Amino acid sequence: MGGRGAIPDKWSMRVLWVCALGSAVGLYMVAVDRQIKNRERMMAENLKAMEGEGGGEDV
Repeated sequence: MGGRGAIPDKWSMRVLWVCALGSAVGLYMVAVDRQIKNRERMMAENLKAMEGEGGGEDV
């Protein structure tokens, strides 16, 4: 009976590693998405600020 537990233990460890890697990939993708959104928001705010400063001079 001692030999029967070796295969399920090996597969359970593989499943746990796959789940851990999947979670890491998911967290990485969320972090990248947030960075992109933050960069876009910062660019939009800078553009609005530049338009607000230069709008009175051009008219």
